[in-house]
Amino acid sequence: MNTQSEVAIQFHKLIEEQRISSVYQPIVSLQDGQVMGYEALTRGPVDSPFHSPLAMFQYAEQQGELYRLERLAREKAIQGSILEHGQQLLFINISSHVLEDPGFIPGKTLEILQQYGLRPSNVVFEITERSSIEDFTLAKKILAHYRTQGYRIAIDDAGAGYSSLQAIAELQPDFIKIDRSLIENIHLNKVKAYILETFVTFAQKMNISLIAEGIEQVEELAKLTQMGVHYAQGFLLGRPSTSVATVQDTHKMTIWQHRNVQGGTMTWHIGELKTPVGVFHTKVQISEVAEFFKKNQEAVGVVIVHENEPRGLVMRDRLFQHLAGQYAFSLYWNRTIDSVMDDSPLIVDELTPVEQVSQMATSRAIHHLYDLVIITSQGKMAGSASIRTILESITNVKMESARVANPLTGLPGNLQINRELNKRLTARVPFHVIYADLDYFKWYNDRFGFQKGDQLIQYMADLMQQAIAFYGTPTDFVGHVGGDDFIAISTSLSPKLLCQEIINRFETGVRMFYEGEEWEYVVDRGGTQVKSEGVTVSLSLVICNCESPISLDYISQTAAQLKKKAKAHQGSIYCFQTIG
Repeated sequence: MNTQSEVAIQFHKLIEEQRISSVYQPIVSLQDGQVMGYEALTRGPVDSPFHSPLAMFQYAEQQGELYRLERLAREKAIQGSILEHGQQLLFINISSHVLEDPGFIPGKTLEILQQYGLRPSNVVFEITERSSIEDFTLAKKILAHYRTQGYRIAIDDAGAGYSSLQAIAELQPDFIKIDRSLIENIHLNKVKAYILETFVTFAQKMNISLIAEGIEQVEELAKLTQMGVHYAQGFLLGRPSTSVATVQDTHKMTIWQHRNVQGGTMTWHIGELKTPVGVFHTKVQISEVAEFFKKNQEAVGVVIVHENEPRGLVMRDRLFQHLAGQYAFSLYWNRTIDSVMDDSPLIVDELTPVEQVSQMATSRAIHHLYDLVIITSQGKMAGSASIRTILESITNVKMESARVANPLTGLPGNLQINRELNKRLTARVPFHVIYADLDYFKWYNDRFGFQKGDQLIQYMADLMQQAIAFYGTPTDFVGHVGGDDFIAISTSLSPKLLCQEIINRFETGVRMFYEGEEWEYVVDRGGTQVKSEGVTVSLSLVICNCESPISLDYISQTAAQLKKKAKAHQGSIYCFQTIG
C-alpha cells in the first residue's frame, strides 16, 4: 500500500467517523468592546496530515469530496456552538462551489439549528475565497432563499483580490470581512488607510457592516476604531478556542477611548427617542396579549420580558395573522406568548448612537424591517422606538446640524453649544469645559494669508476631536465658537491629561504651517512685538462638579478669567478652576 493510498484511507475514515471539530474565534464590536459573535473554524485530527484546515479542504477538493466535508463542517460548527445569547452570531465558512451542492438544500441546515437551539438569525454564511464564484445568477438565487429564512451573508478576504470585490457588488452581503493583508500595520501605512476609508464610506452608504481580520497589535485596533470600522477579529482579541471569549479590559479601554467621535454633529443617542411600550411576561397567554391589542389600537407591538429583561417581541399584525387561520384561534388562544414571539428582536442599549441603530435596523430581513427596536438601560427594559421615529430624528438632526454648524470646520456652532451645556447643567452630572483660543492667530493670518489661516483653524478642529477620542468619553462634544475659538464639553476622568494632549498635539503639528520660516518676534493684536516662536494655544479648563446650581453665564465668566490668566504666560498653557 503506497503513501497516497494511506492518505486516501485516512481521509475517508475522517469523514465516516466525523473526526473533525470546531474552534471558535471571537468577533468584537468596536463600539463597546463586547463579543458580537464567533467564527467557527474547522480542525482535523491532531494525529493526521489533515489537522491543518487548509490541507484538509484542498485535499477534499482534489478528491471531489468538498461537498461532504463542508456539510460535516457545518454540522460540527452548529453542534459545538458557544453562543451566549440570542443576539450573538455564528459565522460558518462555506466555499463558493458549495452553493451548487445538491446537498446544500433548503431546510437541512434549519433542522440542525433547531436540534441545537439556534435560529437562522444566529447564522452568517461566510463565503470564502477557496474558489471564485462562476455563476452569480445561481448564487444570488440560492442566497436569496436563505436570506428570506433569516440567514445573513458575509464576503471573506475583501481587499485580497478582484474576485471578492466582484462578489460584494453582485451579492450585496450583510458583512464584509477585510483581509489581514490590508489590516497589518495600517497605523503606519497611509495607502492602506486610504483604501480602508473607501470601504468604510461604501459600507455606510450600503448599510453593510465591516469586520477587520487579523488584528495583532494594539495600534491596529486603535486605528481601526478611530476610522469607524464596525467589528474586529484577531489574535489580539482572542484566539480560536472551544470556550467563551472574554475581551481584556485594556483592549476594551482602547476601543472606548478611540471610538469615532461625532464631533461634527449633534450627539444623539437612541435612549433620547425611547417611548413607553406594552410589556408582558413570557408565560402570559396569547389571549391576554390579543385583548391588549384590541383595547389599544395605537399599539403596534409589545415586548416580552423575563425579570424585566427583554426576551422577545410581538408585533400586532403578525399576531393576528397567527390567529387568522381556520383552526388557529383554538390552537393558539390558550398558549403562552413565548411560543409565537420573535425571540431575536433588535435590542440596543440606550447609549447607542441613533445612526448606528438605524444601520442595524434597516439591515434586517425585509419582513422585520418595520419591527420596533427595543431599548434597554443596563440590560433592563427601558422602552422602544419605531423605524419612522429613528429615521425622522436622523433627518432632523442632520438638517439642524447643517443649518447651524460652522461652515469652515463643520463643527456645531453656538446654538448647539448652548444647548449641550444646558443639557449637562440640567442633568446635574459632573462635567468639564475646555475653552481653546489660538494666540497670535491674526499675526499668522496676516503673514501667511487667509487660506493658510483657514487650514490652521481646520487643524485645530481636527486635533480637538482627536484628543477627545483619546482621553474623552463617547458622549463628549466639540464645538466651534467662531474664529480661532473652540470648546470641548467632556466627562473624561482625566481633564488635565486631556488639556495636555491638546497642547502636545498642537505643538507637534503647528510647525508644519510655518513653511520652514523662523523668527524671534510676532505681533499681537495691539501691534506690539512679542517674543515668541509662533502661534500658541491658551486653554481654560472649567471643572463643573454640579454639587450646587451653576449658570451658563458663570461658566462663561470663569472661562474668560482663566483665558486672560493663560494668555499672560508665554507659550501654550492651560489654567483650571473648579466650580459648583
